[in-house]
Amino acid sequence: MATATTLSQSEIAQLMQTIEMFEVIAQSQPLDYQSLEILKEAYSKLGQEDRVIKTSKRIAEAYVQLGQFSSAILEYESILQRRPEDEEVRAALREIEARAANLTGAGQTPADNDAAPARATLGAAPLSPAPIAAVEDGRMAMRKLFVDGRVITGADFDACWPTPNLHHSPGDPVAPFIQVLHEKALVPVERSLKLLVDRSRLPYLPLERYDIDIELTRRFPAALCRRWCVLPFDTLGRALLVATANPFNQQAVRELSAIWPQRLQWYLAAPAELLKYLRTAFR
Repeated sequence: MATATTLSQSEIAQLMQTIEMFEVIAQSQPLDYQSLEILKEAYSKLGQEDRVIKTSKRIAEAYVQLGQFSSAILEYESILQRRPEDEEVRAALREIEARAANLTGAGQTPADNDAAPARATLGAAPLSPAPIAAVEDGRMAMRKLFVDGRVITGADFDACWPTPNLHHSPGDPVAPFIQVLHEKALVPVERSLKLLVDRSRLPYLPLERYDIDIELTRRFPAALCRRWCVLPFDTLGRALLVATANPFNQQAVRELSAIWPQRLQWYLAAPAELLKYLRTAFR
């Protein structure tokens, strides 16, 4: 791995931009441990050991708040490998052990909490057993959010939902559902994004403030990116950062995972920005 002494000025600048962006996300969504992982990796590459430790503690605390005690213990133990004298971490571990003992006494274990996903979103645990459509493109979850939530009518949903064609390669990115709602003056895109952030718990990323790696985007099939309007825009360590306007599209997860077997880190983005960058990447 590159270190702070071997990084170029452009690499350092990119890492600093990444830190600035994801610190904002982490401040607004302190339980977003995936963004905190990206921060930890960036600080590590810059050789900022104190920041790495501090961020690792934030990750562990997020796991505790989410009830994922096993993951929190692993994170705290990784800190002790670096700093065995850290009494704050030892105290946190003792507190987790006490909470775990209470849960065990109630017939529950820490593993029970870790095994129960709080949401079904991109990059999270699989959806619970349910009737599976031919293509799990998020239609059912979106319909539940927008129609059952009385945001739009069922007829409007059916008229606006983009039906995918897996046998045809789109010549242009397919406009996301929430963009179609906006263009038809049914739901402003800002309201749709807020609904999706609240429901999926994915962080929102303003792409215009990020240095998008267009060459990275072009490493992925144009048909995949256009069909699902997903934008692979950067990497950090082994994680691939991907922007979407549909946080429930499991088909996009599968197709990208087949190409990038390491971790996928998803972010919500404005559909107009997704369309702009995809058109730039695949002219």
